[in-house]
Amino acid sequence: MSAPETLYANFWIYAVDRSWRQLEAPAKAAAQAQFACILEDAQAEGVRIRGVYSMTGLRHDADLILWVIADTVEAMQRLATAINASTLGGYLETRYTYLGAALGTRYTSDHAPAFVRGIPPKRYLSVYPFVKTHEWYQLPFEERRQAMAEHGRLGRDYPEILTNTVSSFGIGDHEFVVAFEADDVAEMVRMVEHLRPAASRPYTKLDTPIFLGVRKDVRDALADLG
Repeated sequence: MSAPETLYANFWIYAVDRSWRQLEAPAKAAAQAQFACILEDAQAEGVRIRGVYSMTGLRHDADLILWVIADTVEAMQRLATAINASTLGGYLETRYTYLGAALGTRYTSDHAPAFVRGIPPKRYLSVYPFVKTHEWYQLPFEERRQAMAEHGRLGRDYPEILTNTVSSFGIGDHEFVVAFEADDVAEMVRMVEHLRPAASRPYTKLDTPIFLGVRKDVRDALADLG
């Protein structure tokens, strides 16, 4: 019996060098067109681009998020290599790379990331790394399962918000990557505050930095770079 397909999600978070903004408009337009073609070519080879997100004005230390999905990490590497070799890639600094595998969860059999279930993306993305304390893993499994069930029930009070959690044990400095998608930023704020009293919350060790982006057509997102 063959193993089920594993999908990998990667969130590349870039900052643009200030020198990019000094280029003449034709040079920037050519570089933007080249970048867009690279993404189109990657999708033709089986790499999915869930979204390109502008962070202009939303973070002081990053400008762009690229959310990539593939069934191999090598496919992601090929795209990253092509971006690095591009004209615009020469002006992009990778600030964070959040890689994870969509393996589901031990605590419930009916929870999968929205992107795995084929749900279309929404306008806004909030993504961050997540690490639990050592004490969490020392709790009996049933106690952990109940705590996560409560967390899930609280989250279902906001059905319009999509959740995407992928596992990063042993492949990143974090244990999970958490990504929320919504068409209303205020609803994301309300939901996260709503989740704070959950029994599992004291076992959170790390859940920052948080990056908020606006999903746009790739050319519009690149235009926001200046």
